[in-house]
Amino acid sequence: MDDDAIRRYLSDHRAAAMITLRPDGTPHAVRCGLGLVDGRIWSSGRPDRVRTAHLRRDPRATLFVFGAAPDDPFSYLTLETEVTILDGPDAPELNRQLFTAMQAHMDPPAGTLFWEGAPHDEADFLRIMAEERRLIYEFRVTRSYGMV
Repeated sequence: MDDDAIRRYLSDHRAAAMITLRPDGTPHAVRCGLGLVDGRIWSSGRPDRVRTAHLRRDPRATLFVFGAAPDDPFSYLTLETEVTILDGPDAPELNRQLFTAMQAHMDPPAGTLFWEGAPHDEADFLRIMAEERRLIYEFRVTRSYGMV
């Protein structure tokens, strides 16, 4: 599957399962949201998450992206990836970029982003991201397949 087909699918499908590998090689799956930022596939996380520890040890992850609408209940996209964790001092700003992209279809009030169901101005949102030490998972696709 080419990069354009992946981007088209991800533009309308943001719900996924992220599968990482435990030290014994067994899979660990969690639900996550995905967004496209400048053509890159991102998700948000925290340093204390189990998946973060798995990815620091082994950067491989599989994303299973769900169909999103009644008219495509059987569509899916599987992405085998290598993950880079972006957790530098710019991580709050990177999260702002991600959530801006993910919430574009929600039409939030100008200058605000939703967090935990409430709108926050950008300065407050950046403060929350810094306090939570949120980071970005950046996925580089190594193989893709599905019914898109």
